[in-house]
Amino acid sequence: MQGNLPPEAQEKIEELQDLQETAQQVAEQKGQAEAALNESETALNALDDIDEDATMYRQIGEILVEAEYEEANEDLEEKVESLEVRVEQLGKQEERVQEQFESLQQELQQMLQGAGGGGGGPMGGPGGPGAGGA
Repeated sequence: MQGNLPPEAQEKIEELQDLQETAQQVAEQKGQAEAALNESETALNALDDIDEDATMYRQIGEILVEAEYEEANEDLEEKVESLEVRVEQLGKQEERVQEQFESLQQELQQMLQGAGGGGGGPMGGPGGPGAGGA
C-alpha cells in the first residue's frame, strides 16, 4: 500500500515510525529511572530505622566498603533528588513526543483524506480524467 502513497505521506509515515521508536525509548528510560528512584527511596527510608552508630557498607562494583551513616544518607538524598528530576524530565519528554506523534498523525490523515477525496488539485494524480470507478 505504501508504494501508492505520495512521497510526502511516505515521509510522514517514516517520521511517525521514528517518533514511535523514540517514545518507546523514552518510556523505557523513564521506567528504569522510576525503578532506581523507588529503590533509592526505599534505601533512604531504611536508613531512618538504622542506628547512626551501626556499621554500614556500600557496594562499589563487586566489593563492599564500610561507609559512614551521614555520608550514605547524604549520597542517597542526592541520588533521590537527581532521579526525581530525571523522572520529571523524561515525563515531559514523553508528553512532547506524544504531542508530536498526534500532530503528525493528524497531518498524515488530512494529507491522505485530501489525496483520496478526488479533488484533483494542481497535482493531478495518476490516471487523469475518467480514472474513477465503474
